[in-house]
Amino acid sequence: MRTGSRFWSKWNVMKGTPLPPESRLSKEAITALIIHCCFQFGASMSGLFLNLYLWRLTQDLTVNGIYNIIVFIVTPPAFALGGWIAKRHDRMVTYRLGIVMIAIFYLMVVIAQEHVAQYYIWFAIFNGIAAGLYWTGYLVIQYDVSTEANRIRFLAINMIFFNASGLAGPALAGFIIQRSEGLQGYIIIFTLAFIMFLIAAIVSFRIPMIKSHHKAYYLKFMGLVMHKNRRWLKALYSFFVLGLFQGIMLFLPNIMLFQTVGREDWVGYLGVFFSSLTVATGYVISRKAQKEQVRKYVLLSTTGVAIGSSLLLIQVEFWSVALFMILFSICNPLAVNTLTSYYYRLIGTLPLKGQLRVESVVMRELFLNAGRVLSICLLIILAKDLQSIWMPIVLFAMAVLQYISVLLIKEKQNSEQN
Repeated sequence: MRTGSRFWSKWNVMKGTPLPPESRLSKEAITALIIHCCFQFGASMSGLFLNLYLWRLTQDLTVNGIYNIIVFIVTPPAFALGGWIAKRHDRMVTYRLGIVMIAIFYLMVVIAQEHVAQYYIWFAIFNGIAAGLYWTGYLVIQYDVSTEANRIRFLAINMIFFNASGLAGPALAGFIIQRSEGLQGYIIIFTLAFIMFLIAAIVSFRIPMIKSHHKAYYLKFMGLVMHKNRRWLKALYSFFVLGLFQGIMLFLPNIMLFQTVGREDWVGYLGVFFSSLTVATGYVISRKAQKEQVRKYVLLSTTGVAIGSSLLLIQVEFWSVALFMILFSICNPLAVNTLTSYYYRLIGTLPLKGQLRVESVVMRELFLNAGRVLSICLLIILAKDLQSIWMPIVLFAMAVLQYISVLLIKEKQNSEQN
């Protein structure tokens, strides 16, 4: 970790402006970023092309939609299970179990190969459970390794690492797929992803477990908390609104890109370009963002993605898809980072002073995935294929609905709960 510490010292004094001690990141925070970097490198190779792999096997957008709906339906119960494990044992147990299960998932994809399309429902269920466990652990870790003073900066740097590690993944995956016969290249990248997830699991042992006597799981009381704390409930609604847009964006862009350029390697190279824009946005957020400007940031982000999605109403061609993805890559990270930081601050206002952080993460995922499922269902019902006029209409509608989040946010910490 000495090399990492030297790097972080340089990062802290970048631009000649030393950061105050309370804004600097701990060793555990840096380790969490490294683990997530390894995870994202594997995920950027495999996740980006898994939906495209299904589409190449079936040529059916409905299969992709149903696959993602199942994942998003299964994920909240998996979050609840992961939360129970985190409370009974430790969040690192949930985290490592999630990483190992994701590694096993891609190993199963390698073994099944083209039979994935035949058993895609079972693969979706397993993927949903694995993802639920992983993200339960990681979201709690994000809260634990950051503080009120450095959380927005930690989340911005996490975004930089997350997308920087995704720069090489799509390009490497696209290069391998384009130069392999048939669909064999997909199997190679799924194998590489399996290896990266194993590495992430090993590195995770550098984050120690926390001994706690607070093992009670208060999930059944969260309805009462929502009734008492209206500000927190509105924050949950904002994640439901975010999910309406995210559900479609998690799988549709890469399919649209492939449809317009016709080559997997170009989808990967364009993914590198879009991720670089997100990295740049994350850097700016880490240096300039202020936690008091929540509504302003969400408003700017929503306006950007709404303008971008409106271009698809004109024509779904390479120029419109590319411009939309450019605006999305710049604006969406601002909204996600801002809402997440805002939500973490609200967790501290709940009863028991931080002991409900696990339950809060589970509830956040429930609302987020409810929005994702609803938007994908609308897309499947209205748009049967990529040529449907309803596809850009649904996407534009979900983007515009993000303005509702602005109305759900109260910025002042001392504002009334109700």
